[in-house]
Amino acid sequence: MAIAASQTERLRELRNAEVPRGVGNTHPIFADRGLGAKLWDTDGKEYLDFVGGIGCLNVGHSHPRVIRAVSEQLQRFAHTCFQVAMYEGYVELAARLNRLAPGTSPKKTFFVSTGAEAVENAIKIARSFTNRPAVIAFHHSFHGRTLLALTMTGKNAPYKQNFGPFVGEVYHAPYPYEFHGWTTERALGALHDLFESAVAPSRTAAIIVEPVLGEGGFVPAPAEFLRALRAITKEHGIVLVADEIQSGYGRTGTMFAIEPSGVEPDLITVAKSIANGLPLAGVIGKAEIMDAPTSGGLGGTFGGNPLACAAALAVLDIIEDECLLERAGVIGVKLERAFKEFARRYPAIGDVRGRGAMMALEFVDQQQTTATEIVARITHEARARGLLLMPAGVKRNIIRVLVPLVIGDADLATALERLDAAIGAALARAH
Repeated sequence: MAIAASQTERLRELRNAEVPRGVGNTHPIFADRGLGAKLWDTDGKEYLDFVGGIGCLNVGHSHPRVIRAVSEQLQRFAHTCFQVAMYEGYVELAARLNRLAPGTSPKKTFFVSTGAEAVENAIKIARSFTNRPAVIAFHHSFHGRTLLALTMTGKNAPYKQNFGPFVGEVYHAPYPYEFHGWTTERALGALHDLFESAVAPSRTAAIIVEPVLGEGGFVPAPAEFLRALRAITKEHGIVLVADEIQSGYGRTGTMFAIEPSGVEPDLITVAKSIANGLPLAGVIGKAEIMDAPTSGGLGGTFGGNPLACAAALAVLDIIEDECLLERAGVIGVKLERAFKEFARRYPAIGDVRGRGAMMALEFVDQQQTTATEIVARITHEARARGLLLMPAGVKRNIIRVLVPLVIGDADLATALERLDAAIGAALARAH
């Protein structure tokens, strides 16, 4: 009897022949379908998904309300370009996000297609408003892969490679990362040193910060650090930009991760879970700042695509109707409890941290194995057990959790059991 060839193997060979090596793949699988917090590959294997399209699926795979909204919009029209013929979905979504953004200042929102575009446009707006050139970002940050966004990204490999020269007038300061010795006080001191030695506040248009580092390893910025940034930026007329591309949309238990600090940023960048994986991103900000560029200064052919806006409106309804902010808090408690138990049993786990459902485990080097190798092995062992993970951090030594917030308690418990087994198996191989 002939043995059926693996569909995955056939597609993998096609991928290697037709797609450049620079496009990295965490898992050697091809998705066939997804539902909720589960994904099935082309060979029929089922996985619990702790990656969620790198944080794009807070409301889960294939949510029926998103499918219905996009299908209904597709039957009307798929594209006009908002700058040519406006449509209701764009302005309705802008209005809802303006109401949801933290703070009491009047807000305005405009849409682009990707997170990197949102970041670059936030800097354009800040420069237009202040008439200043310089931008300050932070170590360990990730802001995108286009040239300005890549320059602001505080992680070298693999993103920057030999892609320079990079954009001028971009400076980096240490992020408050207590596990590595960077307290709020020390980080603020370094920022003041930067002002004294490299770029004057009077030349600085914007400071951009992730309230919780995403790619950098799920490190929450202490509230006192964010409040200090707000005070510094107000004193010097600098625009404070909160990059909520990965931390926003309920991931941390509030709509935006900066909310518990009480800080109202000037601009907020959003993407990822805004439209359940459809390409959509935006900048939300104080109306007076958003209005700084004149007509024609902002835009993009595909920005605010009607299908993506329809999906995004459905996502906001789902977050509200299914109480996903509260659910993120419940998931976070379960993750933190399990992770602290893992840390008690596995000395290779150096730190447990996060906020809400945005939790992470940081591994440290062992006598014969680096933390990077340990996390790579855990990722492999977890996949073999039906759990998809993705590393983070400068050294890729951090396991981050971006599970859809719609996951049920039974599936979450199963996923944590699989993660526990994967860590145990990976560490057994490390000795």
